[in-house]
Amino acid sequence: MHSAPPIVTYSKDFPFPARLLENRVLNKDGSSKDVRHLVIDITGSGLTYKAGDSLGVYPANRPQLVEEIIGLLGATGNEPVSLPRLTGPVSLREALTSHLSLGSPTRKIMETLAARTNDPREKDQLAALLAPDAKEALEIFLAQREYIDLLEEFPGAPLAPQELVDHLRRLMPRLYSIASSPRLFPGQVHLTVAPVRYESNFRRRYGVCSTFLADRVTRRKTPVAVFVASSHFGPPEDPSRDAIMIGPGTGIAPFRAFVQDRVAAGATGRNWLFFGDQHAKTDYLYGDEWTKLQAEGKMARIDLAFSRDQAKKVYVQDRMREAAAELWAWLQAGAHFYVCGDAHRMAKDVDAALHEIVATQGGMDAAAAAGYVKQMRKDRRYQRDVY
Repeated sequence: MHSAPPIVTYSKDFPFPARLLENRVLNKDGSSKDVRHLVIDITGSGLTYKAGDSLGVYPANRPQLVEEIIGLLGATGNEPVSLPRLTGPVSLREALTSHLSLGSPTRKIMETLAARTNDPREKDQLAALLAPDAKEALEIFLAQREYIDLLEEFPGAPLAPQELVDHLRRLMPRLYSIASSPRLFPGQVHLTVAPVRYESNFRRRYGVCSTFLADRVTRRKTPVAVFVASSHFGPPEDPSRDAIMIGPGTGIAPFRAFVQDRVAAGATGRNWLFFGDQHAKTDYLYGDEWTKLQAEGKMARIDLAFSRDQAKKVYVQDRMREAAAELWAWLQAGAHFYVCGDAHRMAKDVDAALHEIVATQGGMDAAAAAGYVKQMRKDRRYQRDVY
């Protein structure tokens, strides 16, 4: 008798080598933004997901950056180095490409360079940055740099490959909100990703995972190591409940999944979307899909805030205030309220607008409004997926 082959369970510790099927720019010509719609094939993985979950992606670092670091170390890249979680040694090149984070340098590397350098000018600069009263200056200095900058700026402190590797943190997976419903796309995961590109300290920087997916993964060829991260975030369990969704920019991703899921499941609750970006002509992400859903009566309401299309900037929280009476009526009828996107400003501004609407429309003082919103959170009617 033949025994059945062991069932492979893919997870964070044992990711599935998926393939990229589609990489499409969502913005129209003339946009200053670059947002990608990515379709990842998970057929045969046994991975399952639900609307609201995230996909974990293990990236690889940019080959050009890896080669520059190897050059600055005066190494070949073939030197064996050992890493804490691996049983045997790997080459320096492999360690820098697939296992280690090359950004966010720490105070520790500065101390090593200070102990190592023979250059008096470097010694003085490092001593000044490491002085007890220079904490803030050091933070600012490190925030603008990656490890490559330090190797360039302190050539008088030679490091052996293993020494550098010992200072580097593990390269961690990145989580992206899934932009599709498994009811519609059981063998696929859709993502909405804005590749991060910027400049600091006179050097062009690239978001590790976002540019890996957008620029370096060749369709159907490069395997992308993925796993599903289940989330507390999801559409109302009761399909008759209404859903109010605030998702500007790439924050739209989970709500595409929510609406696909609710439509496919025949949910009777109404859907209301608030979306914002820079320009209606070029930056209305999945605009054709939303327009079609609204025409079919699957979206009760869509409120759009394009900040740069008029002299005064308009944001999603402004649209919320304009629709305050109806928003309050939906909340009173038991609607769920969702926010996805930028935690630093947008989510705070939306939260402030929500409190304000509850207070003014509900005729409450600030404390009572805060209590109402707190109860919404407790009842899981107010959920946030912010980053």
